[in-house]
Amino acid sequence: MTVKSIVPSFLIIILFSIAACSPEKLPLSDEVLESQAEALAEQKIEEGKKIYESNCAGCHDSGVAGAPKPGDKEAWLERLAPGLVVVKKRSIEGYEGKTGVMPPKGGNSTLTDDEVKNAVDFMMVKLK
Repeated sequence: MTVKSIVPSFLIIILFSIAACSPEKLPLSDEVLESQAEALAEQKIEEGKKIYESNCAGCHDSGVAGAPKPGDKEAWLERLAPGLVVVKKRSIEGYEGKTGVMPPKGGNSTLTDDEVKNAVDFMMVKLK
């Protein structure tokens, strides 16, 4: 037996061994997918809470410039009338309404759009 004949056989054995050790990917059940979605939603709310506390609370906790307080359902009714997508868009781009002013990204241009959206979602949880 020559080295040339051993090498291909050896490579085939290694490849089969690696394939046998690879974990099979099982299809995800609806329960697993739902659990993952809930975990992701909770993570976004936690991230939103941190953004809120470090960037938004200064105005929203005290109502500065007409900022609606988290949990104040009456103050949020009119703002939410056009829908949550619009509220998030206005939070990112800024908005001047009848009752107050929302600067773009709350005045912190370093925030990402997703961070602002997560902060809005955190405030919406407080309405429940």
